[in-house]
Amino acid sequence: MEKQELSHYKTLVSRLPLLKREISKVIVGQREAIDEILISLLAGGHCLLEGVPGLAKTLMVKTMSEALHMSFKRIQFTPDLMPGDIVGTEILEEDHETGRKFFKFNRGPVFANVVLADEINRTPPKTQAALLEAMQEKSVTYGGANYELPNPFLIIATQNPIEQAGTYPLPEAQLDRFLLYIRLNYPDEQEELDVLKGTTGSARPEIHPILTDLEIADLQKVTRQVHIDDELMIWINKLVRASRPEGSPSDFVKEWCDWGAGPRAGQALVLCAKARAVLNERFSVVPDDISTLAYPVLRHRIAMNFRAEAEGITTDDVIASLLKMLKL
Repeated sequence: MEKQELSHYKTLVSRLPLLKREISKVIVGQREAIDEILISLLAGGHCLLEGVPGLAKTLMVKTMSEALHMSFKRIQFTPDLMPGDIVGTEILEEDHETGRKFFKFNRGPVFANVVLADEINRTPPKTQAALLEAMQEKSVTYGGANYELPNPFLIIATQNPIEQAGTYPLPEAQLDRFLLYIRLNYPDEQEELDVLKGTTGSARPEIHPILTDLEIADLQKVTRQVHIDDELMIWINKLVRASRPEGSPSDFVKEWCDWGAGPRAGQALVLCAKARAVLNERFSVVPDDISTLAYPVLRHRIAMNFRAEAEGITTDDVIASLLKMLKL
């Protein structure tokens, strides 16, 4: 890396704390969730955000896109939503000079830097699959033509954990497409009081853009160049492999899990650890990056058996057990 290029990257990285400060003008608390969304963005992946209604999921994502000076679209998923409502559709137009009719592709709301897919489990599998295909390919194919999606491109899908009637839960194979599974918790007492004081008046803080889409693309490049020791890479590999009941050294995993995380989980954990290092203005991964992110990376990639569900044992319990057993 050239000296001038390194200086440019260091300048961009030094502005990340300013970005978090700008978001916190509007969003009270939820620091862990904000960090994880930004980690997903830096790592070039997508995230699934789970939380009960009223925890400012939409406001959080919209505020982040404003502070990043990136385009933002929100799609409210409903049972009657069709794939064309997301990716776009062709419309018949007429050339006023020649009178000739032609089809023109009308781009859907997925053509934005940040897309909030609200309540993704409210729409049928056909529409879910259309969104997940766009996530994976970062492009849309319609009528034989390929349309590139903006870069950077981040999908943040939300789901409500308390209401499952009339929903279409994402299959495990599709859940694996999400880099992180982020859980939002209730704010503590002081944070909730600050929310009440800050949101019931007429004033709204002004959000200043800190980074552009091109600068985020540069940060995504530097994220992949962050150093990670071979020892940490081996630890990640052991952690992921130990989540699989067949051949796992953990009796806890063998007793409560149906199946464990695949190789994509290891890739995700390495990339997210690098992104967390960048977010904390470091150019080298430390063990805390891995142990912190093991939960949002692995919790949707491990399947519990029926007995575990009956006993209330969760994937987070499995991850905690593995981290305790496989200390670095």
